[in-house]
Parts: sequence; structure tokens; C-alpha cells
Amino acid sequence: MSQTLQVVIVPSPGMGHLIPFIEFAKHLVHFHDYFNVTCIIPTIGTPPDAMKASLLALPSNINHIFLPPISFEEDRSDHSEVGNVVLISLAMTRSLPSLRHTLKSLIETNTRVVALLVDSFGTAAFDVANEFKLSSYLFFTSNAMALSTLFYLPKLDEMVSCEFRDLPEPVKIPGCVPVNGRDIGELFQDRKSDTYKLFLNMARRFGLAKGIVLNTFIDIETGALKALMEEDEEYSGGVRPPIYPIGPMIRAGSSDRGRKSDCLTWLDNQPSGSVLYVSFGSGGTLSHNQLIELAFGLEMSQQRFIWVVRSPNDESANAAFFKVQSEKDPFDFLPDGFLERTKQRGLVISSWAPQIEVLGHGSTGGFLTHCGWNSILESVVYGVPMIAWPLFAEQKINAVMLTEDVKVAFRPEVRKEDGGLVIREEIAKVVKKMMEGVEGKKVRKRMRENLTDAASKAFMEDGASRKSLLKLALEWKNQKAGKY
Repeated sequence: MSQTLQVVIVPSPGMGHLIPFIEFAKHLVHFHDYFNVTCIIPTIGTPPDAMKASLLALPSNINHIFLPPISFEEDRSDHSEVGNVVLISLAMTRSLPSLRHTLKSLIETNTRVVALLVDSFGTAAFDVANEFKLSSYLFFTSNAMALSTLFYLPKLDEMVSCEFRDLPEPVKIPGCVPVNGRDIGELFQDRKSDTYKLFLNMARRFGLAKGIVLNTFIDIETGALKALMEEDEEYSGGVRPPIYPIGPMIRAGSSDRGRKSDCLTWLDNQPSGSVLYVSFGSGGTLSHNQLIELAFGLEMSQQRFIWVVRSPNDESANAAFFKVQSEKDPFDFLPDGFLERTKQRGLVISSWAPQIEVLGHGSTGGFLTHCGWNSILESVVYGVPMIAWPLFAEQKINAVMLTEDVKVAFRPEVRKEDGGLVIREEIAKVVKKMMEGVEGKKVRKRMRENLTDAASKAFMEDGASRKSLLKLALEWKNQKAGKY
């Protein structure tokens, strides 16, 4: 072919969305070397160093362009999870003029741009793609169950008058296990809010995409993918675009050897499968009271653990998403004497750990996770069963899928009489069940035999995800280039 084909990808702000876009780009150019990828990145404030480092490490056929940062000082009344979602959506919308200018420049330099792949918060960019006669695709960075929920949302909105948390019966989302209304997610619980209306409008615009790319694989979400890919009448009206499940795509291990050496050295000295890894992702935060309960629960369990601890926030469950968090040392919030009492079997790390290397280490036997989809896929790839502790966004839906459908996780109970906290006794019970109980052994076996093996086969030459990526690549190869 005389000219390399260019695919433009547009993630929303935040590492959690950038990571799967980067991994997709790497897989695309590796398996189909007639593509180059340009990653155009809307930003809120100055891009963090970790983001810059990830982008600079990419191969030469993947380029990146930061759009001018969007400021929200006049808009931001709080830093709640709901506020953050609205900010992300606004950032994507306010970045459209810069995106338009950048696309125009690419096309005018005789670059053969054949497709625009955007984040779920960036569906307004479909209109920009149309201006350049570009085919626009959606990259949904969560899973098929969450996508099925969003496609079902307009119909559910018409059927139900109360708040979803007040529904007396579980919601039957097409292709998925029934979900209690309270587990649909905090972002959907106030139907009069701007956030709910944003997601409702987002779901309706998904159908405008020429195709939807999903970082999942058939063996982990058979029912949801089947419902999305077939003519399921349970969804509301409108045609669903073709679905391309191309996962699991996870990031490679860190190249920062200095930061991770102490952590992995400690793991080297622990028995096989004996350590529980505790982390709430790049943005998750606990309240002060919940942090105290978790500390005592880990201590009471008498199990080995690595805990990535972050300063608490009583206002938001994802206060660290845009670095809006306490500057105090997180160790200052731990119970008195906790570090001393647990030093023989626990390692507490401030804010960051090399998650890929920890999950891939032979001493790691469990993962207490916030149920972000990236973390779930990483755990699946390395065969580590989970304790599901969802915090925000679609994570409660993910927790239901893990515990009720594929059954590779335990979920601690949250009771009203405990003030909405997961209390220390419950934490200790679930941790012990995972790490030393018979049920934990069954979950570990189920994870490795049903999911981890299937994940490793998905990108083999005849694997379903490899074939799905090939189908998408051929479709893009045959697209006409964008014009201005």
C-alpha cells in the first residue's frame, strides 16, 4: 500500500481511560503494521508525569498530541464523583474546537486518516468526524455488561418512575444476571441530576457510531455480548452498531525499577499465594472511618497483605482522580500502632504500587479491588481471585458480574445498621475466606480454569479477540480517507 493508514483515537481525561486506548493502539499496529495511530488527548490541567511517561514509551508509529487544557475553576463547586463525571464530559465538549483544528491539520498534510475512535464521553466528536467525512467509532473502556446497561437505560427510564435504588425487584438487563437497583451505580441514582441526564443522552448517541470496540472477551461475558450482537428486543428502539470485543488488553509492566524494587523484594520472601493485594486504583478514596475499619479488618484477619494506602476523603469516593486529595501523609490516618503490629506480615505503601508486577507475582493470592475494569482484566490475566469493593461509576455493576455471574470474587456486606461502612469483622471474615478457606480455593480454581486460560487464548492466531481485531482492521483498511 502506497500510504500508511492513520487512525485517530481520542480518550477522555484520566489514566483509567488512556490506558486501554494506548493498549489498543499497540495491538493494532503490532498485528496490522499498515496503520499508524495518532492519540489526541483532551486535558484538564497539566498532564501528570505518569501519563507523559506512558506516551513517550510508545513505538514510533503511535504519536500523541495534547489538546490545550480546559480549566474548570469557575465551574467546580465540589470534587465529588458526580462532579468529576460532568467535568470529563465538559472537557470533551469544550475540546471540540481544538480537536477540529488538529484533525484538519492532519488531513491537510496528506495523512490518510480513515477512522476516528472516541471515548464514551466524547460522542459529540461524531459531529466533527462527519464534517471531515470520517467514519467514527466508539471505544467503550468498560465491559459488555455496563454497555448493555446503558443501551437498556432509555427503556428502563420509560418503564420506571421511582429511583432505581427503590425498585422492589432486580433489573433484568439483556444478557446479564439480574441486578438490584442500588447496584446500577451511584451515578444513576438521582434521575433529576445533570449526571443522569448526561448518561441518558450518551446512551442514545451510542447508536450513531459505525462500530463499538470493547476491551473484553467472549468467555467472561458470553451472555451480554450475545445480547449486544444479536437482535435483542429487550433494548429500546434503534439499531445497535456492530460490536468488536478485542480484549483483554492490559498494560505492560512498569519500567520504573527503582520504585518497585522494595515491594517485589518483600513479595519474594513470602509463601506462594499467601499475600492479599489491596488497592483502589488510581482515583479511589475511602472515608476516614472506612480506612480505619479496613486497617483493623486486615489486622484481625491475620493474613499477609500489601496495602496501597491513600489519604482519606469524606466527601468523595474518587477524589484522587484529578489529584484533588489531601497532601497529608496517608500513614498519619492509620490507627495508632497499626504499622508496628502488622509489620511481620503486612507491607503498607503510599499511593502507588507496580500493580502488574504484584498481580503477576507467585506470592500474590488475592486482590481486594475497587472493581475498575482495567484492574479486573489484569487480575483475570494473572489468575488472581478478587474481593469486590466497588466505589464509583460502573464498579457496582462490575462487582455483580464478578460475584454472581462468573463467580470469581467475594463481596463484603454493607449494612445500614453499620452506618454504610464495611466493618472490620466483615472484612476479616471475607479476607480469611479468600486466603485460607475452601471457598477461596474453589474461586481460585474457577478463575484460572474458566477465565485465565481463555484470556490467554483470546489473542492466539485463531482466538476470538484476534479475529475481531482483524475484522475491524480490514474494515478500516477499506474506508475512504477523511476530507476537508
